[in-house]
Amino acid sequence: MTRALVWFRNDLRLADHPALQAALRAGLEPVPVYVHAPEEEGEWAPGAASDAWRQRSLLALDADLRARGSRLQVVRGPTLPTLQRLAAQVGAEAVFWNRRYEPVIEARDAAIKRALRADGLRAESHNGALLYEPWQLQTKNGDPYRVFTPFWRTALGQWRLPALAGAPPRLPAPPAIEGAVSIDTLGLQPASRWDAGFWSVWTPGEHGAHDAAQRFITSACADYHDRRDRPDLVGTSRLSPHLHFGEIAPWRVVNLLDAVPAGADRDVFVRELGWREFAHHLLHHFPHTPGANFNPRFDGFPWAQPSVRQLQAWQRGRTGIPIVDAGMRELWHTGWMHNRVRMIVASFLSKNLRVHWQHGARWFWDTLVDADLANNTLGWQWVAGTGADAAPYYRVFNPVLQAQKFDPCGDYIARWVPELADLPPAQRHQPWTGVMPRGYATPIVDLARSRKDALDALARNGR
Repeated sequence: MTRALVWFRNDLRLADHPALQAALRAGLEPVPVYVHAPEEEGEWAPGAASDAWRQRSLLALDADLRARGSRLQVVRGPTLPTLQRLAAQVGAEAVFWNRRYEPVIEARDAAIKRALRADGLRAESHNGALLYEPWQLQTKNGDPYRVFTPFWRTALGQWRLPALAGAPPRLPAPPAIEGAVSIDTLGLQPASRWDAGFWSVWTPGEHGAHDAAQRFITSACADYHDRRDRPDLVGTSRLSPHLHFGEIAPWRVVNLLDAVPAGADRDVFVRELGWREFAHHLLHHFPHTPGANFNPRFDGFPWAQPSVRQLQAWQRGRTGIPIVDAGMRELWHTGWMHNRVRMIVASFLSKNLRVHWQHGARWFWDTLVDADLANNTLGWQWVAGTGADAAPYYRVFNPVLQAQKFDPCGDYIARWVPELADLPPAQRHQPWTGVMPRGYATPIVDLARSRKDALDALARNGR
């Protein structure tokens, strides 16, 4: 049997894997490979938390392949000459992969496809990550969307999910590849093991993704509309890292939701998947936005010169603002943060401290296990008011009011800021109204004054 390389990237699963299915449909023996070349991702090479997750996800994928008679061949890059060498070694006549949409990766992959085809190889890429690829939806004028609501209305009007494809029960044993290395030698695991707290709450890999989806469907989806903004409750899917690493396909998630009675809660969650689609749509059509304002009117905005002391206080959860500190500590200990709290901490940094949103985006990029360039860019620019379909800049989240509304008893705060756990619930939101507990920071900024300063800066900039 002739062979095909199946090049795995952020699609670390066997079910619903279009590139793997394409090789099997073509009657080619799949040789699963992973090429490690993070330097080719430019200034947005994966962060430390992403690396830690990838280590475990690759091990899980390799175990799943071995259980079916195959294995994952891991090789260090550079990617193009590595794929060319591997194809020659194993006698492959084709290379199949699933697409990625980061601007640098898109350009690199296009060059790889041209070069492989010039070598006489069959080179194909497939959609393994999205319900709609970024170029599939456009306005009536043929332009990319800049506002979510009409984007999603068009998506729903063209709604058609790919067919599900189970993981192959058996796969042929691939030939040994010269230069293959073990996953443990890639240096993805942090030497200090600062990620140790992650793995009591996360299980990377395809099985972990499916378990997380089932837990959400059976325990939280029915009340998603009412509970999704409550960080003190288990009300969200926690599927974001699994979707980012391609451990489960988004259309599989939507299909699983068919087990949930139709209604607002199901539709609200599917709409959240739509925001993920919109983020990739924007990144593809506006590739400059990870490093620049989507709205150029903010290019002259008077951001404050970051104070090292204040920036570190924010990063470490030592701002003296309880809900902000709780979120930043949850991030550090688990590699994840509740979405409502992400908005609160982002508003505090970009509005109350008036620090450029890129400082926050960089910190999230390094510390989030679900760090995704499209979602990270959309989220930060949305809160900062500089992005597409963004919250107005004059909308400044009041962290005390937000905490009172979404963490009413202060249970989330008490969990992550134990210095405040012994306070009465009402005082946990603003401990400065009573006797401050020993060991807790004094607020690094006055909320009312800093809000006024931010709005004054906006006015001076003529917005």
